[in-house]
Amino acid sequence: MAGKSASVVAKQLVHTPRNTKDDGQFKTWKPLAPTLRQRRMASRKDLHKGGPVRELTVAKRRTGGRNNTGRITCRHRGGGMKRRIRLVDFKRTEPGPQQVVRLEYDPGRSAHIALIKHMETGKLSYILAPSKLKPGAVVQSYMRVSFEDKTEAAPGGVAPEEETHATEAEAIANLFRPKADLSAELTSKVIVETGNCMPLKMIPIGTKIHNIGLHPFGRAQLARSAGASAQLLYTAATGLAQIKLMSGEVRRVPVDACATIGQVSNAHHKHETLGSAGSRRRRGWRPTVRGTAMNTHDHPHGGGRGKSKGNKHPRSPWGKLAKGGKTRLKTNPLVVRGRPRR
Repeated sequence: MAGKSASVVAKQLVHTPRNTKDDGQFKTWKPLAPTLRQRRMASRKDLHKGGPVRELTVAKRRTGGRNNTGRITCRHRGGGMKRRIRLVDFKRTEPGPQQVVRLEYDPGRSAHIALIKHMETGKLSYILAPSKLKPGAVVQSYMRVSFEDKTEAAPGGVAPEEETHATEAEAIANLFRPKADLSAELTSKVIVETGNCMPLKMIPIGTKIHNIGLHPFGRAQLARSAGASAQLLYTAATGLAQIKLMSGEVRRVPVDACATIGQVSNAHHKHETLGSAGSRRRRGWRPTVRGTAMNTHDHPHGGGRGKSKGNKHPRSPWGKLAKGGKTRLKTNPLVVRGRPRR
C-alpha cells in the first residue's frame, strides 16, 4: 500500500469481495460510505473480465453537447470516462453457424453483447446478447439463405429448353399457391431458437423477438435496449407483418425485415440505482438545474419572488408544454394502434 494515495486505497477496499455481495441478479455494497448505501447494479459475474476485441471497436469522440458552431444543442452532457464504441452487427447477413465465444459488457448501451465466431471462416463479430444465451451456444442467420430446392440432374443431363420450361412452370404454380402454404414451407426449413436471425416471414406467429428492422434487409432498429422484446402478431410470404411492442403499440413492418428470436439480455437494468452524483458524472452526465431556480430570460419558470412559476403550466425551456401537451403534427401510417396514453 506504500506510495498509493488515500483515494486509491479507499477505492480498492470498497470493491473487495468482502465488501460486496452478488446474488446473480444484483450487486450491492456494504455501506462504507453514504453513496454506497442505496447503490445497486445488475450482476455482471457471468461477463468477460477483460477488454473487447480491439479490431471491433472505434474511438468515441465527444462533443460535450455542442454543435459545429460551439453552441449547446443537447443539455446536461459533458465529461465522463473514455469509451470505445463496439461495432455491433445489426444486419446479420453472414450465413452459416456461429459459436458464442463469450458475453461482454458494453458501456455504450444498456444490453450486453456477445462475441461470436464463424465456425467455417473464423470471422469474429459482435451481436446483441439475447437473454439466457450462454458461451458455447451456436447461432445462425437466415437473412441470405436461399430456400430453393436444388435437385441433382440426371446422368444423361437435361436439355436447357426443358429446364427453362420447368422453372417457368414452377414459378407460375407458386403464384397460385396459398400464402399459408408458402409460409409453412419456409418456416419448416429454419431453426427457430434463441439468437437466430431471420426475416419476419420465416418466424412463427406469437414468437417473442427483438432486434427488429424497419426496412427490407436493413439494419435492426427496434427492441434493442436491455430487456426489450416484441411479439409477432401476423406475417405472410409478402407484404407487411404486424408486431406488438412493449409499449403496447402495434405497427406494420415489411416481412423481409430482420428479427432475432428471444428477449434482449440484462433485464434487471431498469432496477439499477447509481447512488451518487459522481456515478452520473463518470457516465458523461452533467447536473440538471430546475427552471424555477433560473432567471426570467433563462426559463419560462424563472424569476419572481420565492418558488413561483408565474401561474404558468409546466413548460420546457423553449416554451413547449411539458406535461400532456400535444406536439406531434402527423401520425405514422404504419402504426395500427398507438401505445396507451395516460
